[in-house]
Amino acid sequence: MSPTLNADLHCHSTVSDGTLTPEALAERAKANGVELWALTDHDEIGGQQRAAAAAQAIGLQYLTGVEISVTFIHQTVHIVGLGFDPENQALKDGLLQTRDGRGQRAMEMSESLAKVGIKGAYEGALKYAGNKALISRTHFARFMVETGVCRETNEVFRKYLTEGKPGYVEHRWASLKNAVTWIRDAGGVAVIAHPARYKFSANEEFALFSEFKAHGGQGVEVVTGSHTPAEYLSYADTAREFGLAASRGSDFHSPDESHTELGTLPPLPGQLTPVWELVADRIRHSSASPVAGAATGR
Repeated sequence: MSPTLNADLHCHSTVSDGTLTPEALAERAKANGVELWALTDHDEIGGQQRAAAAAQAIGLQYLTGVEISVTFIHQTVHIVGLGFDPENQALKDGLLQTRDGRGQRAMEMSESLAKVGIKGAYEGALKYAGNKALISRTHFARFMVETGVCRETNEVFRKYLTEGKPGYVEHRWASLKNAVTWIRDAGGVAVIAHPARYKFSANEEFALFSEFKAHGGQGVEVVTGSHTPAEYLSYADTAREFGLAASRGSDFHSPDESHTELGTLPPLPGQLTPVWELVADRIRHSSASPVAGAATGR
């Protein structure tokens, strides 16, 4: 498959914290020229059958996807899984464990916001959570924009809900080893999502990539919605250094909130192995069954 393929392998639907359904995302991706698409909801694969069926109906190649929350050196890191069997029980059990605790965390976030005068945040955030078990900071941010606390969600995350700010509550997510193992054992490929977003020192980032590779991780997002052009090149170098395949995804959540539209990213830098080359046998073509799992484990 071509390294210049218009692949968008990172986005979110109403199953987690996006504002569009899996079906609407498939249509939007197709309309924007996406040739290979993956829905990667947070810690949840409940939208996979719908996404695959919608992609099949419009002739859009599809990969199963998920974005797993991980705690690494006291920070939350996201690991994208691609091309896995969505019926794998160990993966489903692991994601259920990861989702557990979001409710209690959300209540504590609401209590923290109440202390600075923002009342009713939990109930307000619930209005935006299509899946109560996946209530997240993004849902709180939408409530805070609705009520005029901030003008946009980016402003919310500058002033609230992040470490050291009102509303921030640390949550112990999956371990890096567990997340990579769940994905690998389900026949998929594990990818470090948007690495430039993490506030690691150079030594900490080296530790992240080293441990990820040691556990069987195989890819890194090089071109993604939150990276700058300079960071594309920097993480292309990191991919080469660690022998990782390169992924590409907008991290699209909403037409009103996301700065990067589905399918609009530039191509991957040269001399990289695209992650889709590792999962070519697991791509769902328009003639394939939309519910078939990854038939060939790695």
